[in-house]
Amino acid sequence: MREAFSNALVRLALNDPKVLLLTGDHGYALFDEFRKRCPDQYVNAGIAEQNMVGMAAGLARVGFRPFVYGLAAFVPIRTVEQIKLDIAHDDLPVVLLGDGAGFVYSHLGTSHQSTEDIACTRAIPGLDVLSPADRFEMAASMDYAYAANGPVYLRMGKSDRGDVHAGPVNPLQAGALLRVCDGRADRPGLIATGSMLRTAVDIAQVLGLSVWSAPVLKPLRAEDVCAAARATSGLVTLEEHSILGGLGAAVAEITSEHQPVHVLRIGVPDRFSEHCGTHAYLLREHGLDTDTIRERVLAFCRLTEPSVDSPKLT
Repeated sequence: MREAFSNALVRLALNDPKVLLLTGDHGYALFDEFRKRCPDQYVNAGIAEQNMVGMAAGLARVGFRPFVYGLAAFVPIRTVEQIKLDIAHDDLPVVLLGDGAGFVYSHLGTSHQSTEDIACTRAIPGLDVLSPADRFEMAASMDYAYAANGPVYLRMGKSDRGDVHAGPVNPLQAGALLRVCDGRADRPGLIATGSMLRTAVDIAQVLGLSVWSAPVLKPLRAEDVCAAARATSGLVTLEEHSILGGLGAAVAEITSEHQPVHVLRIGVPDRFSEHCGTHAYLLREHGLDTDTIRERVLAFCRLTEPSVDSPKLT
């Protein structure tokens, strides 16, 4: 997925000399091709993320199209005020790229883990929020962000989980859910975003459930969420993000107002990590490993359809 991101960025920059890449002293190998082919469109702003966002706002005001790259713990979390006042308030066309969202930088501890970025950015007026799940969604998200011609936050989580889609999903439509697989109408459906889409598909194939991907978290199209609710016995949301303020919250907000339905929010509990370890370890600690999620989804199946038999899980 990171290669798809790099390729899309190079393609956009070659097609539009006003596209600039600003980085906070990160992503050197990732941007080798960009520096080689678009050296005059590359700016290393150093470890000064707040200044970098202000710089991007100034560049956008004079006609450039800045793409601002950093770790999600710093872009957007360290720079929320600058994003709000310098960029979103004036509807400037700046794309903010937060890499390593969730528990990707696991061994570096809480300071580098980002499980609150969707909640923070969703609350900023006029700022679109994207969360691609594979290379096809990433390419489509980059095109969406460029075409939006306004402020966008693009969240990049675990990037090596493989493809979910069989081919390109272009073009992304604002707020649209992407149907990934069909399941039984008398069982819950899964709506997942980012790195958790792969887990959702693996579980759905065992339990016979429908799956939708949410690459655009804000705006999130109410009619798509309501259609998913009507097509199933309940909804389960999956995200490598806090259960507060993320995809689960957005789905619950929509359904409570327009299509009341049982919603199970699966995400990071309202607490910090207790220990340090690998990405897989932290998923287990927070109940986001496949086995734990599968058991929670199966229990939810029994709640929404009391007659459901327990399938053999392998």
